[in-house]
Amino acid sequence: MARVIGNTARRFPVRVMEIADAAQAVVDEIESLARASLREQRRLVVGLPTGRTPLALYAEWAHRVGSGQDALRRIVTFNLDEFLDIAPDHPASCRSYMRTHLLERISLASDAAAFPEAGRCEAYEAAIGAAGGIDLQIVGIGRNGHVGFNEPGSARDSRTREVALALTTREDAAAAFGGLDRVPLRGVTMGIATILAAKRIRVLAFGAAKAAIVHRAVHSRASAALPVSWLRDHPDVQLIVDRDAARDL
Repeated sequence: MARVIGNTARRFPVRVMEIADAAQAVVDEIESLARASLREQRRLVVGLPTGRTPLALYAEWAHRVGSGQDALRRIVTFNLDEFLDIAPDHPASCRSYMRTHLLERISLASDAAAFPEAGRCEAYEAAIGAAGGIDLQIVGIGRNGHVGFNEPGSARDSRTREVALALTTREDAAAAFGGLDRVPLRGVTMGIATILAAKRIRVLAFGAAKAAIVHRAVHSRASAALPVSWLRDHPDVQLIVDRDAARDL
């Protein structure tokens, strides 16, 4: 059962549930939206993150496609971000992550999955627009409050762009790259305004390590110092957390 903590102006509506239940709830929503989109003779457009947080969601998604829920593979995806200065097929790239954990498991056509690239930021924004905009954007929260690679200092009106990665972001990626010294210094990311342009936003945070940043996201003043706080202004946003991440609320 979800426990709703708040839904006041400029406060996140927070849903507290077990990780497995959260994965099911989000995939339920994606499936419902995908079916509705197909009835309208179009494909659902979903913005997707990488990292540990969405792994249960992607496993549930792949399981349902394997069980015959075909609407869940008739979609278009845009990834939030990507590391720069590595090959696209690098095992720690966001592209490789998505192929391994979702795209290949649901047999999504390669031309239905887009990733931001160096030097093509405006083209990425244009591609999102040409697809009809993002219907549902899923994001996680970094320990420093980033969403995508929008690190502290990111403006509310920022768009897809190349960025310098914060040390905490690189530290969190160190295990995947085999050491901090191997983690790229730069990335490319959807901007805050790009994310806010989505029709719906679902923010995920799980585990005790996210409790402090979840508390700040809910209670702190919206500012560039805490990029996730900008998302509170969205008319259809939910912060979905487990009990460990919600312990300080």
